[in-house]
Amino acid sequence: MKKLFYLGVLGVIIFEILNVYFIMPMPGSQQMRSIDIAYFLYTWRWIFRGIFGAMIVLGILPAFQQARWLTLLGILLATGVCYAFNFKMAADAMFEETQALSMKPANENQIKLDRVIIGVEINGEAKAYPISQIIYHHQVRDTLAGKPIMVTYCSVCRTGRVFEPTVNGKPETFRLVGMDHFNAMFEDNTTKSWWRQANGEAITGKLKGTMLPELASQQVSLDTWLKMYPASTIMQPDLKYKEEYDSTAKYESGRSRKKLTGTDSLSWKDKSWVVGIQIGKESKAFDWNRLKKERIIQTNIGNEAILLVLANDNKSFFAFKSPTNNGKFTIKNDTLMDDKLRYNLKGESIDQNKMVHISLAKVNAYQEFWHSWKTFHPNTQQY
Repeated sequence: MKKLFYLGVLGVIIFEILNVYFIMPMPGSQQMRSIDIAYFLYTWRWIFRGIFGAMIVLGILPAFQQARWLTLLGILLATGVCYAFNFKMAADAMFEETQALSMKPANENQIKLDRVIIGVEINGEAKAYPISQIIYHHQVRDTLAGKPIMVTYCSVCRTGRVFEPTVNGKPETFRLVGMDHFNAMFEDNTTKSWWRQANGEAITGKLKGTMLPELASQQVSLDTWLKMYPASTIMQPDLKYKEEYDSTAKYESGRSRKKLTGTDSLSWKDKSWVVGIQIGKESKAFDWNRLKKERIIQTNIGNEAILLVLANDNKSFFAFKSPTNNGKFTIKNDTLMDDKLRYNLKGESIDQNKMVHISLAKVNAYQEFWHSWKTFHPNTQQY
């Protein structure tokens, strides 16, 4: 019977490690297609724990009688592993959600104007969320124009996305559960399905294949955002997490050299910055270094003519559908110009004396690490 004790201790240790290994950035774990294995272990975790726990109980007395200190060591080791992997290494324990969301207008704002934000606007109401804060929390839940929104960011992929947290037409809440292929995963509270942050897709569980509705968002400097939407409110720091926020400055500017979140200054390396755009089933990635040199790129994605532009601050980028395949656009002082009209960075015509007023249709564009974009868009083109 004493063998049951040791097998139970070994089983608990191996199980708790594997239960976290597949969904956290451990050596080799994120390169495997192991999400279904990870979800199986997680779903049946209490069954596994019950079996190994019963083995420990049945064998503890004979084991203790033969080797008292070895038995105590086994219990301590199993307890320590359980505590570490469930309370210290759990994603939602490492990255807490803010419980004190504070949104302030520009005249009360404490965020520096050169910081990068994720901006969202619906029906004339605009809000800005500094990535220095979302990086740590991974998600911020709020409402905008009466609609619930979920602002998300994954620092390992450099992906900012905004979703409407509704599933089958009903409001839903999510918690950070881990990552898959280096991208943050959220678990919904109702079905316990796991959702990919990069595109809002349920990748395993009862709702596998379901997509969260994505809202149009913009990654820009706060200064540029407020010039576009001066009435916007801005998320303010939760002082409880000041140290965590302060640690993101190098990441935001691309000066971090950490293995998971560092930036490669060369082009088309795993940690190089790209701007990704998807139109229908077609997608294209644009090298950030080239965009900084050219400032404006005109190309086609599928059958759509696309403009990608970079503002003077070298942080704010915008994508639009071009009204013509043949028109030649230029940009100067954050004003887009073709041979007929001028446009601001919102895509609005600013030539009030013209008879024709045309707005350029916005297109979602994402700054992202190259390894992330090519993983989730395997057939993407490179510009």
